[in-house]
Amino acid sequence: MNHRRLIAGALIVLCGAAVPAAPAVAADAQPITDLRVLAVTDASGASDAIVAQLAAEGVPHTVVSLTDPGRPAITAAFLASDDAGVPHARFQAVVLPSENPFTDPAELTALHAFERQFGVRQVDSYVYPSPATGQNWPSYAGPLDGTAASLTPAALAGPFGYLRGPVPFEDVSPSVQETWGAISSPLPGAQFEPVLTAAAPGGGAPGVLAGILTADGRSELALNFAANPAQRQFQLLAHGIVGWATGGTYLGHYRNYLSVHVDDVFLPDSRWSPAGHCTPGEDCVTAPGQPPVTTAEIRMGPADVGTAIAWQATHAFTLDLLYNGGGSDEAAGTGQDPLAVALLAGRNAFRWANHTLDHAFLGCVPDYTIRPWRCTTGPGGEVQYVSEADIASQVSANIAWARVRGILVDPSELVTGEHSGLRILPQQPADNPNLAPALAAAGVRWTGSDASREPAQRAIGDTLTLPRHPVNIFYNAATQAEEVSEYNWLYTSRADGGSGICEDNPATTTCIAPLDQATGFAAQIVPTEVSGVLAHVLSNDPRPHFVHQSNLTGDRIAYPVLDGVLATYRTAFADNTPLVSDRIADLGAALARATAWQSALTGGTVSGYLQGGIVHASGPDGLEIPLTLGSADGTFGTPYAGGRSGWQAGPLA
Repeated sequence: MNHRRLIAGALIVLCGAAVPAAPAVAADAQPITDLRVLAVTDASGASDAIVAQLAAEGVPHTVVSLTDPGRPAITAAFLASDDAGVPHARFQAVVLPSENPFTDPAELTALHAFERQFGVRQVDSYVYPSPATGQNWPSYAGPLDGTAASLTPAALAGPFGYLRGPVPFEDVSPSVQETWGAISSPLPGAQFEPVLTAAAPGGGAPGVLAGILTADGRSELALNFAANPAQRQFQLLAHGIVGWATGGTYLGHYRNYLSVHVDDVFLPDSRWSPAGHCTPGEDCVTAPGQPPVTTAEIRMGPADVGTAIAWQATHAFTLDLLYNGGGSDEAAGTGQDPLAVALLAGRNAFRWANHTLDHAFLGCVPDYTIRPWRCTTGPGGEVQYVSEADIASQVSANIAWARVRGILVDPSELVTGEHSGLRILPQQPADNPNLAPALAAAGVRWTGSDASREPAQRAIGDTLTLPRHPVNIFYNAATQAEEVSEYNWLYTSRADGGSGICEDNPATTTCIAPLDQATGFAAQIVPTEVSGVLAHVLSNDPRPHFVHQSNLTGDRIAYPVLDGVLATYRTAFADNTPLVSDRIADLGAALARATAWQSALTGGTVSGYLQGGIVHASGPDGLEIPLTLGSADGTFGTPYAGGRSGWQAGPLA
């Protein structure tokens, strides 16, 4: 085990000033508080959302389910111990489903005594306001859908200072009640500090939706509304809840990531046929005696490059262009490729990554004579794979193409065409065995995969995958009309003129009513995709998103989604919490660190505690340990969300 002492003077203040700057007794005689959160849950699911945030940030936590007959009792011995005269708290914070979820009053008594002794804070995940929570009985109780809530100045000056203040409650469907809660006011004489306020639906004076009760030597954050991890309002507040509960100092790491890959740059993409409900050259079937279904291919032009550069400048955001140099060579023929001329003139405005020279399929040798396609097999039934030499050529030739033209490319990064070479079910259940040695020979350390199929990072020989989230703006659509047509075909029933795929796969796809051809893109598709992207951004997920070059031409249908994501994010989050937009290698490393940390947490091989203003952490040799401090002052890590945080592989003292 590698034992580390992470020292930061700011910890003395962050942990509630319980430890004087010049201790009167030796540091090793000071009380010990384990850096671990106790989360008590029940069948209501009220505390599950907070547990999900703890998991997302990598915060060590222990879950005790009240519905488990074999659960441990919440007793003084469970919560703390005396280690040779040194008081030892096993938890730094407590999360409950309500202010009193226990049937045995002795458990709440023991918990409160523990919190008083060690200064441990408690979060009540969902309460009905009452004098027991320092509030009057509610002035309103009911649906909160569409409510415009706001954080108080005190909350913004504290653990919620990473937000600007407004916290809108979602109203995704007017026909469904999505959030239930109550609005109240502080009980006269109670030491109750409002955190989140809102006017009741229909009007009225603002009241309290969340607040902190300080009484009897304890601090308790009461949330007057139900929540789940998928709701936007909770996604905004969740990090602040964790920060308040832990006093801002905990093992864990929080960032909001957004990187956007534009695949197939320099290539043409096939175009959807609204009439044939298919993509020519891929899945269109021509009836005997009928002409084949045809559509013009989609390829960016010079004007689209200008638009992309201007959009980036306006939005202070950089796109990653995943390029296929062979597509430009083919378009140029014996002359020049106008798209290449425009992109090379503005090449420094973008980040670039290798997408192979020709977007060749690098898995098994596909047999397209049948639909769906299958892997070609040899005389003995063995699967025929693309060779190591062919894979290496596609990788190295594309890098050489870029270097000749002055495009900066990191050779350790790669995304193969269609993520090929990696296993793809059902046709190719195993990776191409030639892929790993080809990537190693080319120096590729990170290769993209499809997060919708393989969300976990895994090793391909010496290379690690970086799962990428697909944005549901189709590769074969350049106009709103094409996007809506294909969307309707995929997601509506046969009775409504769709493919019926949603009927055949009800466990994974929900049938929708057909979208209006004129308004469906802006009214339905854009907000749905904005919400989906933000769900990843706000879950501490470094996996990038990808669209295609076809979405940056025609009606340029990728931009409304990206506009919505950026506008929503920047309206909610303060300048101290910028989006982290990194390239493939950095994102891959971030995911690898988080994955290793989570594995160590699951395996029980890491621990940490706070004693005398010093954070101590231990884990396997080589493991990087994440630490968050609740103040932007100091030298550890980097500033983010009003605090400082980073990963440490060795001792700081």
